[in-house]
Amino acid sequence: MASAVCAEVGGVKNILNPHHRKRSPSPCFKGRLIGRKPYKGAHPMNSLGIDIGTTGICGIIVDCKSGEILDSVNINNDSFIKTDRDYERIQSPERITEIVENIVKKLCNAETKAIGISNQMHGILYADESGKVISPLYTWQDARGNLQYKDGRSYADYLGSFAGYGLVSDFYNRENGLVPESTKYIMTIGDYIAITLCKKSEPIMHVTNAASLGMFDIKNQKFKTDLSCLPRVTDRLETVGEYNGIPVMVALGDNQASFIGSVSDDESALLNFGTGSQISVIGDSADAPEGIEARPFTEGKYLYAGCALCGGRAFATAASFIAKCAELATGEKCENIYKKIDKALESKGTTSIIADTRFCGTRLDPTLKGSYSGIDENNFTPEDILLSTIVGMSRELHDMYKLIGKDCEKIVCSGNGIRKNPALRRVTAEMFGKKINIPLYKEEAAYGAALSAMAGSGIYQSLDEARQLIKYE
Repeated sequence: MASAVCAEVGGVKNILNPHHRKRSPSPCFKGRLIGRKPYKGAHPMNSLGIDIGTTGICGIIVDCKSGEILDSVNINNDSFIKTDRDYERIQSPERITEIVENIVKKLCNAETKAIGISNQMHGILYADESGKVISPLYTWQDARGNLQYKDGRSYADYLGSFAGYGLVSDFYNRENGLVPESTKYIMTIGDYIAITLCKKSEPIMHVTNAASLGMFDIKNQKFKTDLSCLPRVTDRLETVGEYNGIPVMVALGDNQASFIGSVSDDESALLNFGTGSQISVIGDSADAPEGIEARPFTEGKYLYAGCALCGGRAFATAASFIAKCAELATGEKCENIYKKIDKALESKGTTSIIADTRFCGTRLDPTLKGSYSGIDENNFTPEDILLSTIVGMSRELHDMYKLIGKDCEKIVCSGNGIRKNPALRRVTAEMFGKKINIPLYKEEAAYGAALSAMAGSGIYQSLDEARQLIKYE
């Protein structure tokens, strides 16, 4: 089992293996190291995967032969910058860099042969000609795109995009004189970390990140704007450079990285239950069914994604309601509500209440509200409300699954929402009519980054081959 280091490492000195020697740069062609044969286990090798999340940053060391996580570090992302603007959600790239560099120093050793990066999507930062950051990170949560622009439309509406998408934030900044004069590059935080580790100045952006910025043609893999500061885009697992002789891969968007780290083949569907929930299925066309988003994956493949904005938040809302009812009845705060709910639902197999869990609307219609129907004097119980909520959460993803229209051989589920909820696992298995497979390791995005690094560096011949390391509970 993996050993977890969960303490802050901000003050850690360089603890790289003292015998680690810098290797001469390896020849590279299209992101694939020439002369390196697929890993057969003759010598110990490991891969470092880094996931830069909005609230946490994770680093893991993965054994290239067994797929076991050998060590891990999880650090709170305390980089948010407080401002007096309600719409503004920005982070310090310098602080994120500090955290990542300390994680790399902590985990890298003489057997580390590749580094992969996953990052929070949609956000952007500005850098100068030398690759030095000259702005905060405008995160996916930033809402400046929702501010009124002209003709009664917001900045996001004017571009036909969404607030929080990088090029919408950039459009606002350009219209309001907020782009630094020395800007040479726009990039994601993952792109910036990659060039910083490699001491490079020019970023390379993977299509998984490029598409997340908005105004991107996924068929032709190019931006629908002539901004000269956007970097070169690739759909390959290219090496950006080297960190102490270790190849560093181009950063991936965390959605696609999570799929890579969770699903061992292209015939499986991934259901993720977090605050929101998503279903993701591999496709071979950029033309997704209506209501489903087509996202770039790697090397000509696409990820069909259906997103429920509420997801696990729906169950948390129902649980909070039940807890407040208990407090009203007893006068005491209800402790350990989720353990009590799990116990109550053990013997609750069915309910006639129908719950629409779109409490937060949808991307297509943010005005939609949730509802409970079919309530009578017999089923109006806490157990029925809770179970119907779980059924509604699963049904929303199953409806998207039917829209996608691909009969997947296997259903893989990830996220704390399903890991910690036995009733949700049971209901989802019944809804999809298939066994639920949960990845052994919960650090799915970081694990996907580590696997992508194995493939991109030539340790494995392909990403599909590297994904065979994935194991399930």
